[in-house]
Amino acid sequence: MTAVPVPEVSAPLRRDRPSRAASAPATGLLLAVLSATAFSTSGAFAASLLATGWTPAALVTVRLSLAALVLLAPALWQLRGRMHLLRRHGLRIVTYGAVTMAACQLCYFYAVSRLSVGVALLLEYTAPVLIVALVWLRTRTRPGWLRLAGAGVAMVGLALVLDVADGMRLDPVGVAFGLASAVCCAAYFLMSSRADDELPPLVLAGGGLASAAVVLGVVAALGLVPTAWSADPVVLVGAEVSPLVPLLGIALVAAVLAYLTGIAASRRLGATLASFVGLLEVVVAVVWAWLLVGQLPTSGQLVGGLVILLGVVAVKADEVRAARRGRLDGSAPPVPVLS
Repeated sequence: MTAVPVPEVSAPLRRDRPSRAASAPATGLLLAVLSATAFSTSGAFAASLLATGWTPAALVTVRLSLAALVLLAPALWQLRGRMHLLRRHGLRIVTYGAVTMAACQLCYFYAVSRLSVGVALLLEYTAPVLIVALVWLRTRTRPGWLRLAGAGVAMVGLALVLDVADGMRLDPVGVAFGLASAVCCAAYFLMSSRADDELPPLVLAGGGLASAAVVLGVVAALGLVPTAWSADPVVLVGAEVSPLVPLLGIALVAAVLAYLTGIAASRRLGATLASFVGLLEVVVAVVWAWLLVGQLPTSGQLVGGLVILLGVVAVKADEVRAARRGRLDGSAPPVPVLS
């Protein structure tokens, strides 16, 4: 989120036309919700493919590869006359894809192999709490009580949505992989949130997807993760369709659209708020699972969704209060560091 300079006392405030800085948070929230909604479709699309024999590693490799191919031409077009950006940011792009996309998903796969899905997801989605802690360490400033309370409330809601108590099993190695996926997830929001970045979101997303697809392809070729796929029809919305339908959905919606809007949202909101809004992904995923593959949500999941939303509102309220405090004491709000 970009800091908004406060005008001098003698200068009258113009209220007839909102500035770009003032509209950035609202636009960022819309983009963050859109990104979470797009990411959430992956579960329902993936479930239909996994039921026919696809393995998670094969599915993610195809997903990222297709998404990278879709973004290749637009990214090159946006780089026309600016190819020096690839030389200047090449290492960052490769790291972005290898860590926030490939490593994040690989760690999650290994976590699921030893833990229940709910526990593995709960560990991965502790990323917002990690970001709050990192900002606290970097700035030496304790977060507001609303932000801390919002973080706690959001984690409780997440546990309800994922129903972690049902079939819960713990394993030290699995927990380690789950926490590693949380670190990679936090890195996604932190690396995406550079508001002053000269690298267009389209190029960052496209390059990251390409490098992630290469990493996952190498891992699969070495046999480090099981890979299998099937050409059998899948069932979506109660009807049999070609597997190309969910594959295109998981690539175009749950990868291309999700990453582009996620990067744009993080640059407007900062890593902290964007990561908490991202928790809505698990809530919307429950809805998609209901609509597309007939998995009905439980009452506990619905309550958990409301609790997550309450936590996000608390985090946002803390940001508004901090900005208002900065204006009241006559100084501009501090420039956020990593958040």
